[in-house]
Amino acid sequence: MPSMPVLRRAAIAACAALAAITAQAGGATAGPPPVGHVFLIVLENKDFEATFGSRSVAPFLARTLVGRGVLLREYYGTAHFSLPNYIAMVSGQAANVDTRADCETYADFVVTGYEDGQAVGRGCVYPAAVRTIADQLEEVGHTWRAYLEDMGNDPAREAATCGHPPANRTDLTQGAEPPSARVPAGDQYAARHNPFVYFRSILDSGRCASHVVRLEELQRDLEAERTTPDFAFVAPNLCHDGHDAPCVTGEPGGLASIDGFLRTWVPRILASPAYRHDGLLVITFDEGDGTAAPDGDRRVLRYAGAHCCNQRPGPNLGPYPYEERDDDSTSLILDFGGDRVGALLLSPFLTPGTESRTPFNHYALLRSLEDVFGARGHLGYAAGDGLVGFFDPEAGIRWRRTRR
Repeated sequence: MPSMPVLRRAAIAACAALAAITAQAGGATAGPPPVGHVFLIVLENKDFEATFGSRSVAPFLARTLVGRGVLLREYYGTAHFSLPNYIAMVSGQAANVDTRADCETYADFVVTGYEDGQAVGRGCVYPAAVRTIADQLEEVGHTWRAYLEDMGNDPAREAATCGHPPANRTDLTQGAEPPSARVPAGDQYAARHNPFVYFRSILDSGRCASHVVRLEELQRDLEAERTTPDFAFVAPNLCHDGHDAPCVTGEPGGLASIDGFLRTWVPRILASPAYRHDGLLVITFDEGDGTAAPDGDRRVLRYAGAHCCNQRPGPNLGPYPYEERDDDSTSLILDFGGDRVGALLLSPFLTPGTESRTPFNHYALLRSLEDVFGARGHLGYAAGDGLVGFFDPEAGIRWRRTRR
């Protein structure tokens, strides 16, 4: 008669085999699918109805790509304006007074304490104790790279790698630089769309220059699976991400230029060996757009600040809604959320032309990256209660164990 350990191992194996058969029969999965490469493209300042709605003027995004992927209808930004959304995606840190204002001065974050996974204080460049998805990936043996369009076009503004502004100086990349004799292509790079330059853990380690590079390097890296990073972050320039309209180069900007960028780069990603083997492409927007309306002798810019997923404003900001009056007859009113922007997932492990109505936000995106790459825990508000990741059963996304 076999021993008890042998019988126990046989029973466990039989249960595992039965579970696998059941999962295949029902199309369900237990835990994350075998995704090994994630590509993230972040675009700018558009609400869900403008981007993915029936009247979208971005047909490649709203129709062609939606037909090939899974549309996340209830995906939200986490703040206004740009920078705190990008920081949330990679670190789980909420906005503070300076990041909410897009850090026009590139100053260090001064920490006065830590609370609920958040650094308490204000500033832009977080100390090395505040970790990012890049740190988590390296801890478990994964690779990463960020690809920034136009970075280094004008070396007088920023270097061609890393691309951070001078310490404690004005960030010269806050606006686009038009073409000139000195810079024929112009320079539409924005440091505030490059979250990795806001963390000492990356800057001081020397990794920034080799890991944060120009967009052109992505095409070469996609040629083979061994040269493709496990996590690839992609940020277009201020024209092709839809931020500017029109652009200093004469391009239309807005959704038209977004669609043009996606028509060029998405097919390259989808045709790459890494994506075809075990890839996931995520396309989303940092924040929704606001509305402008006259109010007496002033113009009011209003951002609804819708949010989801038990999101909290964090310890570094005062009461909301926030209101500010400037010197050019404009009032700004905003709540702490980033509004509904939507997101799109494409993968060989997904059923195309489907959707999820489960609420997600940028913290849920970070949590999903941590889950699929086997990170040790969740950072900041990615660890929040009630947050659902893309691979959780509650997500309403039907992942498969095998490629379609």
